[in-house]
Amino acid sequence: MEQNFFALISRMRYIGRWGLMRNSLPENVQEHSHMVAVLAHALAVIGRELFGKTVSPEACAAAALYHDASEILTGDLPTPIKYNNDEIRKSYKDIERAASRRLLDMLPEALRGAFSELLLEADEDVTAYVKAADKLSAYIKCVEERKAGNNEFLSAEAQLLETLEKNPLPELKYFIEHFVPAFELTLDELGTMQ
Repeated sequence: MEQNFFALISRMRYIGRWGLMRNSLPENVQEHSHMVAVLAHALAVIGRELFGKTVSPEACAAAALYHDASEILTGDLPTPIKYNNDEIRKSYKDIERAASRRLLDMLPEALRGAFSELLLEADEDVTAYVKAADKLSAYIKCVEERKAGNNEFLSAEAQLLETLEKNPLPELKYFIEHFVPAFELTLDELGTMQ
């Protein structure tokens, strides 16, 4: 069993996201985790460079890569169900935690400590950045779906933007103001080959 951890991690690519929605641009958990890592790293860099924060961008990126690892064992429960009420939310958190502990058991004992911080959200500061990046990634997905002509995500886009605007991290507000508008641009408008 101690050799199974990384083989299971590689299976994140088989777990689809947004299961109740008609997707123009399908997304799996592995793709999502990569984007969350990019965004968590960026938010932490912005926090450090512009707002004098001391959180580690590298720690945020690493935690983000594993933030949905438990879904390898649980699957991706749709948001309307997961957050329907406090009892379901708490129960699902317990299930995610149990799945993360199960994954940790699939590592040699000597490696578990390093990965437990990533899988069990041990650092509250890092977790705050990962959660913000997770919501930001979902919002960007909605923007991209709308841009592709898919109105299925309009309500989710509005709800996510409202959630993001309530987040107290100034680096998140900075990212939304300075970088999110570019997600509306075409490839030519992004100026890739000029």
